[in-house]
Amino acid sequence: MANRNEIEFQHPSEREFARLLDFYGIRWEYEPRTFILETDENGAILSAFSPDFYLPEQDIYIELTTQSARLNHLKNRKIRKLRQLHPEINIKLLNRRDLRSLAIKYRLPDPANVNEKDNSSNHA
Repeated sequence: MANRNEIEFQHPSEREFARLLDFYGIRWEYEPRTFILETDENGAILSAFSPDFYLPEQDIYIELTTQSARLNHLKNRKIRKLRQLHPEINIKLLNRRDLRSLAIKYRLPDPANVNEKDNSSNHA
């Protein structure tokens, strides 16, 4: 199982999600794979996607987002493209409402109220 104390998560909600997975003994990997979604005619990568978590025993990728629903279009588009290119990949998007429900149920910090780290990298 990954050690969440040694990982630099992109957002505090990811650390809390890892904590929840650890509590239940669910094995996870953080951003273990990047999927190329689009290349140009020379093979240069134009678009790629690295889901936040992979749960190997469940064979599912989990992407978290704390953005409002109206701002999720980019992540939703990347997930649709991933499913189109790799129909064998199982992926689930947990949105702000899903994360709030988990936070309430498991008494975790509300992901909408935590301060986001400055994230200038392309982590969509």
